Amino acid sequence: IKKPLLLESKKSMNKLDVSKSLGLMNWYEAVEACKSLGRGWRLPTKDELNMLYENKDIIGLGSFRIDYYWSSTEGGNPSALEGSVIAWRKDFRHGNKGFDYKHFTHYARAVREL
Repeated sequence: IKKPLLLESKKSMNKLDVSKSLGLMNWYEAVEACKSLGRGWRLPTKDELNMLYENKDIIGLGSFRIDYYWSSTEGGNPSALEGSVIAWRKDFRHGNKGFDYKHFTHYARAVREL
């Protein structure tokens, strides 16, 4: 990951616009909540989510919850049952990361390219 480049507004990083928290929801709801923001909004990839975690104090944006956040990165073996029901999430308290079942609830933030 490249070193973050913050814009003056502090709501953009590495040419990504970052939304405020979309709330607590399952992965499917998070995908739809991002789309409802308009053209180009989506869940961050696992790498983008990690960049947000590493810079959460700089970004601000109404502060991040000290909890798990969803990414758009789906996991598992696509031919296995679990491949279609798990996605990457990151803990914004300790930085832990890994896959979780999409029907579990975590927080979401949307990003879009500038």
